[in-house]
Amino acid sequence: MTMALSLHSSIWPQNLPLQATKSTAANTRKCPSFHIFAQKKVQKTRQIVLTDNVSKLGNKGDLVTVKTGYFRNYLFPRGQAQIATPEFLKEVKLEQERKEAEKRRVKEEAESLSFLFEKAGAFKVKRKGGKGKLIFGSVTAQDLSDIIKAQLQRDIDKRLITIPEIREVGTYVAEIKLHPEVTALVQINVTAN
Repeated sequence: MTMALSLHSSIWPQNLPLQATKSTAANTRKCPSFHIFAQKKVQKTRQIVLTDNVSKLGNKGDLVTVKTGYFRNYLFPRGQAQIATPEFLKEVKLEQERKEAEKRRVKEEAESLSFLFEKAGAFKVKRKGGKGKLIFGSVTAQDLSDIIKAQLQRDIDKRLITIPEIREVGTYVAEIKLHPEVTALVQINVTAN
């Protein structure tokens, strides 16, 4: 059975009961009225958290105040900042605490290594002797690094070692920078064969 619609079909509104199509004065008075309120002033600055190091502004994790347009048009599209929401601030705080704990662990490890070097005493270096107290060649940072590896089984990069110029037999003091805040002083005893 197919259904065809025509102008005189029973679906059209003219065939609806009169109650539904009649509009009364009471119905028009009950229409909701629209109230227009003035817009608030737009925030000119915004608190944000940097997600990357930004020159002349701050480092990753810093809470800074910037102009809204700078955030919206430059920092946010590049992924360098996020709005400072309580959840995001909590994440940043946890990340900073983790980094601080890692820094403390590295510093404690450097301090224990420094104590080990000072406890080890003087490292002995033998070189071929020359005239008087002179030795052939000199003692370098690489030589000291090799001696430390042989005696203490610790790898120390030669770039971390500051050694005075050694061309004679005697006792010398070298510095090993294990951490930006921790420096170990190591004694070197140079003898001639």
